[in-house]
Amino acid sequence: MSDQAVIFDLDGVLTDTSEYHYHAWHRLADEENLPFNRQINEQLRGVSRQRSLEFILNGQTVDPAKLSEMMNRKNDYYVESLQNIAQQNLLPGMLAILQTLKARGTKLAVGSASKNAQFVLQRLGILPYFDVVADGHSVSQSKPAPDLFLFAAQQLGVSPDHCTVVEDATAGIEAALAAGMWAVGIGPQERVGRAHVHFADTQALCDADLETIIHKLGNSEQGWLVTENEYTPAKLNHKETIFTIGNGYLCSRGAYPERHENENRTTFIHGVFDDMPVSFTELANVPDWTNLELFVAGERFSLAEPEGEILAYRRQLNLKTGLLQRQLTWRSPQGRMIRLEDERWCSLANQHLVGLRCAITPLNFSGQIELHTGLMGHTDNQGLRHMDILDQGNAAGLIWLHSQTRHTHIEIGQAMQVTAQGSELGTLWQTVWDSWGQPTLFISAAATVGQAITITKLVSTVTSQDSEDVGQRAIELLRGADYGRIQTNSIAEWAKTWANSDVIIEGDPKAQLAMRFNLFQLLIAVPRQNERVSIGAKALSGYGYRGHAFWDTEVFILPFFTFTQPRLARNLLMYRYHNLPGAREKAAMNGFEGAQFPWESAADGTEVTPRWVPSFEDPTELIRIWPGDIEIHITADIAYATWLYWQATADDAWMRDYGVALILEGAVFWGSRVEQEADGYYHLRDVIGPDEYHDHVDDNAYTNQMVAWHLQTALDMLAWLRAHAPTRHAQLVESLDLTAVRLQLWNSVSQRMFINQNTDGLIEQFSGYFDLIDADIAVLRDPARTQSMHTILGIEGANQAQVLKQPDVLMLLYLLRNQYSPEEIKVNWDYYHPRTDHEHGSSLGPAITAILACLMADPEEGYAHFMRAATVDLENSRLNADDGIHAASAGALWLATVFGFAGLRLEPEKYAFSPQLPSHWTRLAFSLELRGEKMWVEIRPGQSVTVKNQGKEA
Repeated sequence: MSDQAVIFDLDGVLTDTSEYHYHAWHRLADEENLPFNRQINEQLRGVSRQRSLEFILNGQTVDPAKLSEMMNRKNDYYVESLQNIAQQNLLPGMLAILQTLKARGTKLAVGSASKNAQFVLQRLGILPYFDVVADGHSVSQSKPAPDLFLFAAQQLGVSPDHCTVVEDATAGIEAALAAGMWAVGIGPQERVGRAHVHFADTQALCDADLETIIHKLGNSEQGWLVTENEYTPAKLNHKETIFTIGNGYLCSRGAYPERHENENRTTFIHGVFDDMPVSFTELANVPDWTNLELFVAGERFSLAEPEGEILAYRRQLNLKTGLLQRQLTWRSPQGRMIRLEDERWCSLANQHLVGLRCAITPLNFSGQIELHTGLMGHTDNQGLRHMDILDQGNAAGLIWLHSQTRHTHIEIGQAMQVTAQGSELGTLWQTVWDSWGQPTLFISAAATVGQAITITKLVSTVTSQDSEDVGQRAIELLRGADYGRIQTNSIAEWAKTWANSDVIIEGDPKAQLAMRFNLFQLLIAVPRQNERVSIGAKALSGYGYRGHAFWDTEVFILPFFTFTQPRLARNLLMYRYHNLPGAREKAAMNGFEGAQFPWESAADGTEVTPRWVPSFEDPTELIRIWPGDIEIHITADIAYATWLYWQATADDAWMRDYGVALILEGAVFWGSRVEQEADGYYHLRDVIGPDEYHDHVDDNAYTNQMVAWHLQTALDMLAWLRAHAPTRHAQLVESLDLTAVRLQLWNSVSQRMFINQNTDGLIEQFSGYFDLIDADIAVLRDPARTQSMHTILGIEGANQAQVLKQPDVLMLLYLLRNQYSPEEIKVNWDYYHPRTDHEHGSSLGPAITAILACLMADPEEGYAHFMRAATVDLENSRLNADDGIHAASAGALWLATVFGFAGLRLEPEKYAFSPQLPSHWTRLAFSLELRGEKMWVEIRPGQSVTVKNQGKEA
């Protein structure tokens, strides 16, 4: 525990000198004819000598010289009484606690307001146990200000979040919390109940083992908390991304409640797109509900210097509960100190509800606290306005706002309910500032030192995609709404969700947290009650890719849901089914039959890939973007995801009614797109494969082989349909014109699609790839490289070299691994793995590479790629997390864990595991749902696999 520290209060924790203080104060009070009793004395616990005397004087004016004389006189009486104190005056169990902690290397300090602490510790015989003594001489601000404990932590060289304070006074507990430290309370609930844990007396603490308590406090949420321990303006947008919260209906970035320069404050709702230049359409930033401005006795609260001083700071996203929480202590320019605690969340139990709570505690003053919070309708997407305000108002304790998107005319109704609590409710004042487009509630209250003023805010959001009368529905959702009950229901729903979703990694705390963080991002993005929307490449967490969906969803994201929560996977597949008209339109526009799915899709399945974008180096120069025209493999990718869902779930009814149509209509497209040439083989020319460093290539192996697979699967599905649903079979044969000639073509293409594979099994990525300039492996593998090979070589240079943005042939071998021998996989791994830009190419690559490494029985190599994917957002390793999370990488991380390290292999009638755990992992466990059976899988070193069947899902 050398990285941990314990800070002990002195009086009431190590020893009980309260009687000495009581008699000293009583003697002084008698001499000055001041009222004093034990009840008054109880209020002086943990409080400095000057503040104690001011409390006793109860408003009487005393000149400074007299005040100083009285304090010195009281201290003389107190020191006089301490002459007989000795080690036997230690409180029960405390010597044993000190001995145990010291022996185990824990750093120890005393944090006492007393200016006699050194003398008392020496008399008690325990001074040598302490590395630091922080006392009344150390700082000017005493408890409940955090200064004393922060000073102790600084002197110890231990961060505040690794410090545990043992206190018996309310002021001391408040100081510990304000310092961002763990608090252990000694005494009655009413006095120390705000501590993280409390005990009746020191003997109870000793019996419980303080070291164990410290460990539990620091690790009770280990693996669940994404923590920020300092305010860093330079990382503002990155932190907004990783602190995004949501519920599958909407997501809000982790912008601070108070406004900040350069913030990207957004709330996106699934399906709320609006037109824009260049990229056709984008998710519209809807009216903001997260705002809250605070004024402390007239001074505006701000984290930005020089507008105040941050004394303690912690922000945490609790992945287990979905709560984003912040605790900080702030000193205003005029010296007023507050402890601020706020939280916000999006209800997982009711997708239309979100909540915010804020508590402000004055630490060294009593005065006016003012808060402004509302619904801010004048939002924009990086300068482009999408929202028009239609109406607003307030009635019956609610504020409401009615807006709509400018071009698509999607209406949004929002209502807000705010409640306030505090010790001086009689002085509470509220009014509504009804400024157009931003109805705001002003709250003002007279706050008392040490006592919190708390507000809670509930907001409902409804769109015209959900309800006809959005305003009325939003108001109805808040009638009788209770903040605590709604939050509790949401946390309970999160518990159910994690029971189906969690992955446990023991022996690797960093990987454990990263895994849960990435799964959390998927869980807040997946639509739970809407099958006409999908998950975009950046989910709902930022402006990147404008909310558009790619192949990322079906190939990288969807399998997590397919194998854990099939109902949610079905929603995502139904998005593609409902958008078949857009895919048919694209095929027809390109002169083909069937359904050609767009490379980028938004509201209705039409192609929304921009054709030109400004250059990063020179925004006045436009760059042609080709994937919308020639990156066509997505149609086969969607068919693969459809088939995999069926294989994993045995959901015959869905496959019959919807899935087969997705596969067959895509197959019709391929039959019209391929061309048979003089060599007798079928070819696809002028395409882009997964490796986007190379465009306008012929016969990309990934695309060609996936087309062959797609057509063979279409034939297999037709045969299955004929046997199990002849009526549906007849319908599709007629509607899609599936003639014998067409089916014979499919069979021929599936057998004779051109793939250039030599006798050793090495597959050429595309025609002419082996003739390109070979990759400079030294540059590719240079650990000092900070740019992508695309940037280093330029667009044309990368196109002419054997460098890969991401796995291409290896991606094919991952998806269709049952069709290739271990020898074939190895020869392609040996060739393509060194030529891939793992560090700065596509974020889609590392996790897939990890799976291939496990197939090569090299889990340590796999682990390096796994961690590259795991931390891409948490550490912003590619310097682009400001734009939103990498959703495909998040999904692929689960794939790497289950199909890589656990080695899951799915076969028609069975499944098997071939584990390849990293050497330092001591346990891997996760839930699966296969063909209606829920199971819990545990894997330990030595390839030990335990599968516990949890019954059939209803």
